[in-house]
Amino acid sequence: MGRIPNNSVSKVPAVTLGFWIIKIAATTLGETGGDAVSMSMNLGYAVSSFIFIGIFAAAVASQIAVKSFHPFLYWAVIVATTTAGTTMADFADRSLGIGYAGGTSILFVLLMASLGVWYWSAGSIAVDTITSPKVEVFYWVAILFSQTLGTALGDWMADTNGLGYARGALVFAGGLALVTVTYFYTNVSRTLLFWAAFILTRPLGATVGDLLDKPLANGGFAVSRFYASAILAILMIACILWLPQKAGRHPGESKTVV
Repeated sequence: MGRIPNNSVSKVPAVTLGFWIIKIAATTLGETGGDAVSMSMNLGYAVSSFIFIGIFAAAVASQIAVKSFHPFLYWAVIVATTTAGTTMADFADRSLGIGYAGGTSILFVLLMASLGVWYWSAGSIAVDTITSPKVEVFYWVAILFSQTLGTALGDWMADTNGLGYARGALVFAGGLALVTVTYFYTNVSRTLLFWAAFILTRPLGATVGDLLDKPLANGGFAVSRFYASAILAILMIACILWLPQKAGRHPGESKTVV
């Protein structure tokens, strides 16, 4: 017997329970970290977005350049998308004056367009088919838009719809629970469910992050944004070290032949 080698090596992690735990921690860190720079440091949404987009670009370039899966690098790029998503969504919603509904709608269209172009170009948007730098670029662009959309959606539900941060977090947690039940008890597309869950974890993290650092008068716990970000960063590092972190498998990887 022999093996048919596959030159494409997965550089994204297998989607496991550990993946989702770290993802939620990363999205919460993105909210507190983004707000710490734009609000606590008084840099504003535009300048902060410029900074975080630069960090995202550098992180993505490093991720694409490496030849194998590196957990800390991968999650550093995810955090870069969440912080950039936080300030970009706030800039669109508040500084540009288009409101949460307008920002959410525009970002939803951008996300759908990025996924559509990806599907048109590669024939799939499944994360287990990321086998080339081009597809990896599509993946990260879609993630950046999904993180930005999630921020706008979280703020819209918590602020405009009057749910508050705690109830807003419960709504999005309920949405994730529904996706989980659908995954285990139906045959709905796993790719569709992945992206639904990926999007929903962002507003969950956004509302939890706001719950932590917003003033008591606004329904938050008034924890320092820097303190909250430090705790979340430590939590993420601990999870990356302790929870199983391995590269996902591609459909054509190492097939055995007789």
